[in-house]
Amino acid sequence: MGQSFSLRPNWPRLLTCLSSDPMFLRLLYQSFRRQQRRKLLAGVAVSLGVAVATAMIAVATDIGDKVGRELRSFGANIVVYPEEDTLDVEVGGINLKPATAGAYLNEADLPKIKTIFWRHNILGFAPLFAVPGEAVAPAGSSPADLIGTYFSKTLTVGKEQFTTGVRKTHPWWRVKGEWPKDDSTSEVLVGRSLASKLGIQPGENLAFGGRQLHVAGILSSGGPEESSLVASLKLAQQIANQPGALRKIYVSALTKPEDDFARRDPATMSPPMRDRWYCSPYANSIAYQLREIIPHSRAEQIRQVAQTEGVVLGRVRGLMLLIAAAALLVALLAVSAAMATAIMERQSEIALMRAVGARSSAIVALILAESAVLAAIGGVIGFVLGNVIARQVGLSIFNARMTVQPVLFPLVLLLACVVVFLGSLAAIRRAARSQPALVLRGEN
Repeated sequence: MGQSFSLRPNWPRLLTCLSSDPMFLRLLYQSFRRQQRRKLLAGVAVSLGVAVATAMIAVATDIGDKVGRELRSFGANIVVYPEEDTLDVEVGGINLKPATAGAYLNEADLPKIKTIFWRHNILGFAPLFAVPGEAVAPAGSSPADLIGTYFSKTLTVGKEQFTTGVRKTHPWWRVKGEWPKDDSTSEVLVGRSLASKLGIQPGENLAFGGRQLHVAGILSSGGPEESSLVASLKLAQQIANQPGALRKIYVSALTKPEDDFARRDPATMSPPMRDRWYCSPYANSIAYQLREIIPHSRAEQIRQVAQTEGVVLGRVRGLMLLIAAAALLVALLAVSAAMATAIMERQSEIALMRAVGARSSAIVALILAESAVLAAIGGVIGFVLGNVIARQVGLSIFNARMTVQPVLFPLVLLLACVVVFLGSLAAIRRAARSQPALVLRGEN
C-alpha cells in the first residue's frame, strides 16, 4: 500500500529539510540544470503572466486622473447659476426651464474659483451671459441671442496666471475662420445654422443691438449655439448695459466617480464624516465649495456627465483587472503543464529517493523550493516587464506616463507565488503518492 499524503504538509519539518540536509541544495540545483527547457518554459509563463498583470493593475490604479482628463472632452461637469434662478434644463438643445430674469452673478468673483480646496482639480471654467436681440445682415435678418463668454482668457489668481474659457470647457467647438479676442468689442462668431439663414461668411459684417459687428468665424458646436452669435463677455455686457454681469458659469473639474457617500447631504453628517466628504474630489463636494466662495449662487453637477464618467471609469478598470486575471490563469495552466511533465520525467529519480528512505515531506520540500525559485525569478522579471508595458500603454492610449507604484512589488511577488504553487499542486500530489516499487519495476 502506498503511503498516505495530505496537501497540508508539516511546514516545520519542511523548513528543517531546507536548512539541515546538505544534499538539498545540490538536488535543487541539479533539477534546474537537467530540466532547463521545462523550467525555462514555466519561468517564461510566470514572467509574462505577471508582467501583464502588473501592467493592468498599474493602469487600473493610476487610470483615474488619466481617464478623467480624457473624459473632460465631454465638457463641463458643474454649472454655477444665481441662487434666485431655477436651473436651466436643456434636452436636445430645447430649454425646458428658462431662467428667471434679473438674477446675475458677478464677474469679479470668477478668480475665486481657483482658490477652493480642490483648486488644482479645476481644469477650466467659462462664464456665459446671453443677450436676446436680432441679427441683421445684408441678405436678411433673424432673431438670435448673443452669448458672451471667455474664449481663452488669462486671469491672475494671487501670483499665478490661469488661462480659461470655452476653448477648454467646450473642446468640441469648431470654428471656420478665426476665434475672436477676449477683449474685442466688435468681433463675433456666427452659429452655423444662423449663418446659413443670414447667408453670411467669415470676414463680412452684421448688425446686432445697434452695433456693427465683424464676423470672425462660423461656429459648429452641435448645440443651440449654432443658432446664436457668440462674442466676448465684455461685448455682451456692453450691449445689455450690465457691466460685470453673468448668468452661468460652466466648470470643468477633475472629479472622483460618484458613489453612495458622495450623494449624502453634508448637513446630516458628523464633523469627521463631513471633513472626509469635503476633502474628497466628488463633483458634489466641489460644487459645495463653489457655492461657499461665490456669493448668492447655486452650484450643481451636470449629472449626466458625472454619471457617464463613473460608468466609463468603472468599466475600464474592470476590463483591466479581467485581463490581469486572465493572464494569471493562463500562466497557472502553463506552469501546471510544465511541472506535471517535469515530474513524469523524474519519476525514477523520485522513486529512488523514496526507496532509500526519503520522506514525502522531503519530496514536497524539493518541489516547493523549485516553485519558490521560479516564483521569485518570474516575479522580478514580470515586475520589470510590467513597468515597461504600463508605460507604453499610458503613452499610446492616454499620452501620459503611467506610474507603477513600488508598493505593487510585494503584491506582484505574492501573485507569482500563488500562480506557481497552485500550478504545482498536481505535481506535488503525484510525486508524494508515487509507489517506488512499481515505478522502479516500470509498472507505473
